[in-house]
Amino acid sequence: MPRGRAAYTAGMNLSLITADGLKLRLREWSCPGARGTVLLVHGLGEHVGRYTRVAAWLNARQWRVVGHDQRGHGLSEGGHGKLVRDDDLLVDLAAVVDAVRQAHPGPLVLLGHSMGGLVAARFCAEGMSTGPAPWYRAVDALVLSSPALEPGLNAAQKLLLAALGPLAPNLALNNGLNPDWISRDPAVVQAYVDDPLVHDRVSPRLVRFIVDAGQAVRGPLANWNLPTLLLWAGADRIVSPAGSAAFAEATPSATVSAREFPALFHEIFNEPERDEVFATMGTWFDGLKARL
Repeated sequence: MPRGRAAYTAGMNLSLITADGLKLRLREWSCPGARGTVLLVHGLGEHVGRYTRVAAWLNARQWRVVGHDQRGHGLSEGGHGKLVRDDDLLVDLAAVVDAVRQAHPGPLVLLGHSMGGLVAARFCAEGMSTGPAPWYRAVDALVLSSPALEPGLNAAQKLLLAALGPLAPNLALNNGLNPDWISRDPAVVQAYVDDPLVHDRVSPRLVRFIVDAGQAVRGPLANWNLPTLLLWAGADRIVSPAGSAAFAEATPSATVSAREFPALFHEIFNEPERDEVFATMGTWFDGLKARL
């Protein structure tokens, strides 16, 4: 069982209490006749409220959407960019999966962006190990959007992580994210800058999780057995596109569909060419129907 307990009633005002007593805020976008649920996992410094466009697209295709603000993000409790335990984000996700499964039986697809893509991929990779951790939960499929599989730390950042990690694991630091890098659409960038729920904090412990989780995901790539769609931005300056390219190269084509969008910035669902991204995702979801 996950370290957490859920108070979940279908609707817009949802919450979940973690094992260490934090309240995580959830949001649900319902639709009539839903064929299943897509669980959104957002990126570093942002919140699930930024995914209304994605949720509306999925609702139109009869997928219910649920998302949670990860701890320290959005309307959820917790220090910005901080973790109590190294596996907090995975344990939290397990509790959310349990709550969603209880409220909405049927197919469940994880959709993770950026750090959320890494969390989702790490969560699923655990099921391909010989002795999965207690927090592992099976899901039916996975969608990754510009996942942070390779954070692209430079030498100075690696030295800083090595020095601060043991001494001050939850020291709040600037995450170094330039808002201009998220999208080539000025309106998207301005909305991000003006959003009071967006923050720019990260801690050495969270960075260490990101590095270690990326390494753990790379372990089972040759035997990846979960239906997965991987979409990534080729002009990404927030995470390294090389991580997604390596994932696509190493995983079986029978289970992983992958596409790079060479000119796009990090937030592929918020780029001027987003209709092309959604069309690619639509084709994959159409094919998924026969597999679920």
